[in-house]
Amino acid sequence: MSGESSFTPLLDFYGVSTFITSNGMFIFAEWDHGNDVIPSMKTKVLHIRDSMKCLPWLATLPTFSEYAVENGWTKCFPRISDVGLFAYFLYTIAYIVFVELVTCWIHRKLHDIKPLYKYLHAQHHNYNKQHEISPLAGMALHPLDRVAQGAPHTMALFLVPTHLTTHLTFVFLGAIWTANIHDCIDEKLWPLMEGGYHIIHHSSNRHNYGLYTIWMDWMFGTLSHPVSRATNLN
Repeated sequence: MSGESSFTPLLDFYGVSTFITSNGMFIFAEWDHGNDVIPSMKTKVLHIRDSMKCLPWLATLPTFSEYAVENGWTKCFPRISDVGLFAYFLYTIAYIVFVELVTCWIHRKLHDIKPLYKYLHAQHHNYNKQHEISPLAGMALHPLDRVAQGAPHTMALFLVPTHLTTHLTFVFLGAIWTANIHDCIDEKLWPLMEGGYHIIHHSSNRHNYGLYTIWMDWMFGTLSHPVSRATNLN
């Protein structure tokens, strides 16, 4: 399989997974909180428009990753049996920790460095009210912003021995998780960085920079807990 061949399937699974997750989250949110927190159709169209601009750029990361793996530039291994279950477990934990740490700090610097925020990350924070955020907004970023926040998955391949299928699984789950944390629902699933935490990030711009878990924000003093199941920003 060539690097070029991963481009179209990547767009497909990002689009399909985001669509399915988004609609499921909308149904639950409408039942749980009422129509007042559901974004308008106009807002959802804007989310989709910005996401479609971003996705082709994001597809360059796994395309490059696959090319690098095929050329032996990374530390990827094809089979778990190549290293054994114990080593596989340790490597996977190291991969997750690396991705969490670097993503958290990249995200934080996109806020702290004013030109980066103004010209890149501010586009995503156009949607900061609860009735403006939806799972479809998860990919509504400036293309370079999305590449920067997706880069840790690729960077890890060059530094941490990684099972290739596990890496691809995390990339896929990352797309679903990005939709999930923009659903405005506080699921209270410790230690996950779910919607209740991320909506605080959108309101404060100073807390909850993490990806999958709250651990990095806890370690670096930027964690802010939701005060209720239905965090209200209005």
